Amino acid sequence: MMEKELEIQHRDPTLYNEDLAPIKHRDRNWGWFEIFNVWSNDIQSLFGYTLAASLFISYGLNGWAVMAAIILAGFVVMWLVNLTGKPSVKYGVPFPVMIRSSMGVRGANFPAMLRAIIGIFWYGVQTYFASTAVALLITALIGDPGGSWLGMSAVGWVSFVIVWIFQMALFWQGIDRIKHFLNWAGPMVYVVMVALMIIVWFQAGSDLLPAVSTIFSGSSEYEGSALTAFLAITGTMIAYFAAVVINFGDFTRFVKSEKQMKLGNLLGLPLNVAFFSFIALIITAGTLALFGETLTNPSDIIERVDSLPLTIIAAITFFAATVGINLVANFIPPAYDLANLFPGKISFRIGGLITAVVAFFVGALWVSVISQIGIAGFVNALGAIVAPFYGIIVVDYYLVKRQHLNIQDMFSADPDGAYHYVKGWNKRAIGAFALAALFSISSVWVPALEALGGYAWLIGAALGGLFYFLLMKGHRQPVAMQS
Repeated sequence: MMEKELEIQHRDPTLYNEDLAPIKHRDRNWGWFEIFNVWSNDIQSLFGYTLAASLFISYGLNGWAVMAAIILAGFVVMWLVNLTGKPSVKYGVPFPVMIRSSMGVRGANFPAMLRAIIGIFWYGVQTYFASTAVALLITALIGDPGGSWLGMSAVGWVSFVIVWIFQMALFWQGIDRIKHFLNWAGPMVYVVMVALMIIVWFQAGSDLLPAVSTIFSGSSEYEGSALTAFLAITGTMIAYFAAVVINFGDFTRFVKSEKQMKLGNLLGLPLNVAFFSFIALIITAGTLALFGETLTNPSDIIERVDSLPLTIIAAITFFAATVGINLVANFIPPAYDLANLFPGKISFRIGGLITAVVAFFVGALWVSVISQIGIAGFVNALGAIVAPFYGIIVVDYYLVKRQHLNIQDMFSADPDGAYHYVKGWNKRAIGAFALAALFSISSVWVPALEALGGYAWLIGAALGGLFYFLLMKGHRQPVAMQS
C-alpha cells in the first residue's frame, strides 16, 4: 500500500481525529518481539495464571490433558488473530475504524462501545490482581496492620490505589513507553516463574511427578466426560483471549509487516502457552505435594515458600506483567473505542481517562461482589457478548469485501460512501449480530444449554459470520476504489 493512500483527503470531524487516522508504514516500529510480548504478558499476568491453574483442578482431568487443551487453544487463537490482525497491518487503522466496513460508519459505535465496556471491566479486574503483587511486597517488608473494608485490607487498598495511579502515569507517556515497559516485563516474568518452578520442584522432591499425573484426576464435581471436559477447557481459554482476538488490529496497526505479526503470534501463543502451561502444571502440582492444598494464585505460593528475596523479585515482576497487559489489552482498546464515539471531543487520552475512572470502581468491588460469580463464568459470558463481531469482521473483509477497502470512505459521512449504508448503519450486520448473540449468550446463561458454555465464543463467532454472509448476499456492494 502506497504512503499517499494512507492520507485521508476528506476528514469528517465526527469520524476522524489523529488517534484514529491510519498510521503510515514509515511510522510503525513494532516487530515480532512486541507482538510476542503482548501475548507473554497476557498469559503471564496474575489473572491469566490463576485461570490456567484453576482449570487444572476444576474438571477432574489428568494434568497433562489439561495442558494439552490449553495448548490447543493457543493454536486456535493464533489462527484467529492472524485473520483479524492482517487488515490493520495493511491499512493502519484501529478496530473501531476497521469495523466501519461491516457495521457502517455510525454503526461501528455499537460494537466499539460493547468492546469498551468489556475492556473497562477487565481493566478494573486486572488492576486489582496487579495490586495483590504490590500488597505482597509491602506486607513482606513492613507487615500488615490489619483491618479490612469491602474484602480488602488496608495494605490492599493502598496497593490498589498505587497500581491505578502508576498505570495512568505510564499511559500518559504514550504508546512507545508502554511498548518498552511490556518488552521488559514479559521476559522478566519468565525468569521468576522458572525460578519458582525450580524451588517448588526441589522442595517437593520425589512427590512431585506422581502428583502431576494423578493429583488432578477425579478431584472435582464436573460430571461430563473427559472429552467434553477437554473441549470445555479449550473453549474457556479461547474465551479468555476473546476480547483481544476481536480488536487485535489495535496492536497490529503498529506492526511493520504481516510476516512480523505472524511470527510474533506463533512464538507468543502456541509455543509460549505450551511452556507456560508446563510451568503452571508443575507449580500447581507442587503446591499440593508441599502444602496439602492446591494454590492457584502465585502470590499465595510465593508467600508459602517464605523467601524474602524471591518474594520481592516476584512481586515486582508479576506486578509489571499484569500492568503491561492491562494497559495494552484492556486500556488501549477502550480508549480508541471511546474516541471513536465522539472523535471531535474525545481524544485517545481522554478516552483512557474515562476508562481508568470507571474501572477503579470495578476493581474496588472485585473481591466483595464480582469474583463471587466465578472466573470461568465471567470469561465465557463476556466473550459470548462480542463473539459474533469476530465472524462479521472476518467474513466481511475476506468474503464480502475480498480484502479491498476504501480507506477514504471510512472517514466520510457522505451518503454515497461505501460504508454509509442506511444513515451510517448496516442493518443487516446488526441483525446478524442479534441472531448470533442470542444463541451464544443463551449457551452461557440458560441451564439447559450449560454444556455448551465453554464453546460459547466459537459458536457466537461462527454464527455471526454465517448470518452476516447470508444477509449480505442480496446487498449490492459498492466498488472499492482503493486496496
